[in-house]
Amino acid sequence: MIFNYIGNFTLFFCLLLSSIIFFTSILSLNNKNSFFKRNLNELLFFKFFFTLLSFFSLLILFINSEFSNETVLNNSHISKPLFYKISGTWGNHEGSLLLWLLILTFCAFFYFLKSKNRPLDERLLTIMFQELIIIGFLFFLLKASNPFNIIFPVPNEGMGLNPILQDPLLAIHPPILYLGYVSTSIVFSSSLAGLMRGNINNFWAKHIKSWVYISWTFLTLGILLGSIWAYYELGWGGFWFWDPVENISLMPWLSLTALVHCILVLEKRSILHSWTVILSIITFTLGICGTFLVRSGILNSIHTFANDPERGLYILFFLFFLIFLSILIYFIYEDKFETNNKNLNFYSKDFSIILNNWFVMYFLSVILIGTIYPIFLEVLSNEKISVGPPFFNKLIIPFLIPFLIFMSIGPNLKWIKNNKLSNKLNLIFIFILSIVITIFVSRFYSSVALNITILLTASFYLFFVTIKDFAKKNYKNYSQMFSHFGFSLLVLSILMNSIFSNEVTSNMQVGDEIKFLDKKIKLQKLENTKEANFLKLIAHFKIEDKDKIELFFKPEIRIYDKPETITSEAAIKTDIFRDRFLVINLVKENDYLNVRYQEKPFMVWIWISAILISLGGIINIFKKNEK
Repeated sequence: MIFNYIGNFTLFFCLLLSSIIFFTSILSLNNKNSFFKRNLNELLFFKFFFTLLSFFSLLILFINSEFSNETVLNNSHISKPLFYKISGTWGNHEGSLLLWLLILTFCAFFYFLKSKNRPLDERLLTIMFQELIIIGFLFFLLKASNPFNIIFPVPNEGMGLNPILQDPLLAIHPPILYLGYVSTSIVFSSSLAGLMRGNINNFWAKHIKSWVYISWTFLTLGILLGSIWAYYELGWGGFWFWDPVENISLMPWLSLTALVHCILVLEKRSILHSWTVILSIITFTLGICGTFLVRSGILNSIHTFANDPERGLYILFFLFFLIFLSILIYFIYEDKFETNNKNLNFYSKDFSIILNNWFVMYFLSVILIGTIYPIFLEVLSNEKISVGPPFFNKLIIPFLIPFLIFMSIGPNLKWIKNNKLSNKLNLIFIFILSIVITIFVSRFYSSVALNITILLTASFYLFFVTIKDFAKKNYKNYSQMFSHFGFSLLVLSILMNSIFSNEVTSNMQVGDEIKFLDKKIKLQKLENTKEANFLKLIAHFKIEDKDKIELFFKPEIRIYDKPETITSEAAIKTDIFRDRFLVINLVKENDYLNVRYQEKPFMVWIWISAILISLGGIINIFKKNEK
């Protein structure tokens, strides 16, 4: 029980330290020799240390199954394996926010440590804004989501962890995703600080772009891991469902993608100052907005943590405060920008980047509307609707075509050095080749919409153009080429997957056999086993093709008692060209199993493409700035 008190005390001490840092940073701006300035790095370290101590206190409480702690009581039980006791520390509302706070304090400390080449006043202002965010989250934790609330009398058993969360990816998915979200706070704070000091220029861009790449890379990897998790855990056989919480993570990724390119233009051409600041504000705001929607229970999603209006209202108020503050600062200090009237040339790389950024913002707007419109409709008319894939596909796919084409052409343009597009003949040849390959591929499917076929051509175009760029061995642009190539491969893989996927669904008993394409699917037997915290029903299937090649699948149904939940565990066999996916569900009031078998081409390439996209960001993080 002592760790409850340690955790609480350290959180209050962190709040005190953050308040001291916040107010003294304001007072020290005009005092060049203050004690505070000389010792700020130590103060930031101590605050991070105490936050870490608080987090480890919660971790120990979970490991020891200390049910005097309300968070442990609601999210653990004695029989839960040690691995899930550890990862379950952040697999709940309170613990996840404490992890969020831990990353916030680390980012503040690390930023101040690594930004010694920037003006001191700008660094102090950045820390001031960062501490304002930290204070807001600390108040939220202590008032509405304290992870160290004590229960008395102490129960003998906990309520358990959501079985869907009892997966190895729980150990890495949330921390990586939070690193992506939270590191945008540094970009946000630094943008406001640079805005107030009139330092939003190419030198600032060189300094802050590493944080932009860190945010973008970790958010990319976090979304990838979430998609993989949903694919094999939920039993739906898909990787993206336009679920509201999925959309919440995609929106800041899109604004970060636009920001990455704006930072590049600002560094190279010293333009787009305002647009860079606005995107920094939008990106962080979307992250906080996502936190509000998930924590409040407004969204109807399998990903939501809880239904707690008090929590939601606090975050909503905090969100409005940050938006108001940032907009106010922007309008007050916007005139400090150095006006740069460099003309944009239609045949320039910067024009191509700006145009594609507008496409990205259009995609973001579509997703934002599709996500929040049902919420407003329900509030205003009490009418409930769901916005699914048809809405997003119809509005996004037509604009994705020119987006891919400009992605292909843009890297071959110059930074206003001349008006010529390099390698025109090569690009024309590749475009013709893309059309030919699309025609060849289209022979293997019968009924696909025209826009999908055109999108396939545009994807092949970007794919082959990027391969051409790799062949030129331009090591300077390898990060860009990896990301662009990964994106083209991603779109191609998704298209091939959607066009050529096949599935069959049937109710089966032991001994039953169904035919699917050139295969026979037979349910051979059922097996019951007992694990530490659940019962397991294993179904043994044999799938035999026309060449008498046999494959064996063992999908599972798991029955948990803490809490009482039934989950399906898919059996998946992966090769380089396709996944074979088999999942079962119980059919009530009889002895049948509902069996769904899918063949999904190019699934592994979807995961590989996302890794390649991330690799571009990783290269940029460690790439030294050009002099």
